[in-house]
Amino acid sequence: MSRRRRSVMSDELKTELAKDLGFYDTVEREGWGGIRAKDAGNMVKRAIQLAEEAARKS
Repeated sequence: MSRRRRSVMSDELKTELAKDLGFYDTVEREGWGGIRAKDAGNMVKRAIQLAEEAARKS
C-alpha cells in the first residue's frame, strides 16, 4: 500500500523556487522525483527565508 505525501508548498511556489535555484530544467525532464536531495533542501531553505522576510514586513 503506497502513501502519497501531501505537499506543503504550492506548485507555483515550488516552480518559482526551482527556477530561481537553477534546477527547473530537471523538473521539466524528470518531474519532482528527479531532483537531488541537496536541491530539495535548498528549496526548503529558500522558502523559509521568504516566509521569514514576509513575517518581518508585516
